[in-house]
Amino acid sequence: MAKPASPIEIRIADAATVEVVEAFARLLPQLSSSATTLGPQALSEIIAAPHNTVFLARDPSAGGRIVGTLTLVIFRIPTAIRAWIEDVVVDDVARGRGVGEALTLAAVKLARERGAKTVDLTSRRSRQAAHRLYEKAGFHVRDTSVYRFGPKPDA
Repeated sequence: MAKPASPIEIRIADAATVEVVEAFARLLPQLSSSATTLGPQALSEIIAAPHNTVFLARDPSAGGRIVGTLTLVIFRIPTAIRAWIEDVVVDDVARGRGVGEALTLAAVKLARERGAKTVDLTSRRSRQAAHRLYEKAGFHVRDTSVYRFGPKPDA
């Protein structure tokens, strides 16, 4: 009988340690080919930003190795406190083990605890597994358009 996988541990990053910097260097290219490497200073600024919470997923069966990350941004606007999930990435070797779900549910829980009326995120159409995860976690597709100022993808 196969031994069940160890549960994933979700923690909040409190410092840009060497381990955290190395994990981001390994994980971000799996999310986006255009992602730039974050050095300790940049990652420290992200972690220390008052509206950001950087979640780390650790795999106890792999010595506590960081196998995923998610950044939650909580902010007040005139209509409510809102939250936004960004840069969810799960290591290729850990996909299908509930890492993304654990990260997402931890972020939603914290957002609710801090009074967020809504939690939003975006996901590329090609990421069907991620869409199933978000829908399972209680998210639904909104009838809206996302506009981005900056270079066009083909530019």
